[in-house]
Amino acid sequence: MLAKILPLILLIVGTGAGIGAGIMMGPEPAPEHEMASTGEEHMATPTETMDDGHGAAESMEGGEHDYVKIPNQFIVPVVEHDELTSLVVITLSLETKPGMADKIRTFEPKLRDVFLQVLFDHANMGGFKGAFTRSDVMHPLRTALREAAQRQLGHDVYDVLIMDMTRQDV
Repeated sequence: MLAKILPLILLIVGTGAGIGAGIMMGPEPAPEHEMASTGEEHMATPTETMDDGHGAAESMEGGEHDYVKIPNQFIVPVVEHDELTSLVVITLSLETKPGMADKIRTFEPKLRDVFLQVLFDHANMGGFKGAFTRSDVMHPLRTALREAAQRQLGHDVYDVLIMDMTRQDV
């Protein structure tokens, strides 16, 4: 019994240590007042019209969007037949109206919880099996993440962007 569990424990500990080392060795984040001037969190908007998902098209012309990265990655276990088969690691950012960064930081624990629930549901429906990056597989995930963010923060969140996604088979 221990021989079957030990590799799984070592995998989880090793993955956690690798992620921790990556975070610790990564570049220091710029102070918030420098971010606005460097453009890391703030970008000019496209001049197109965007539908907020409820039939009301909102003109983006003349406005701007902020892009706020959710700190720390999301780790989603993929379980088949009661056995862990792979881990999916995802990095997310939010596209919002300007000035939402502080509100997002305040609501981060709740956002992480609802995002994880969406990701777990997607994994349980088989969304991370096979060719999981196909657009017809990713579209429902993107929609569910956006709707979850909008339930927590309102329609000032325009989209949830999947910045990185990897799957490690066990």
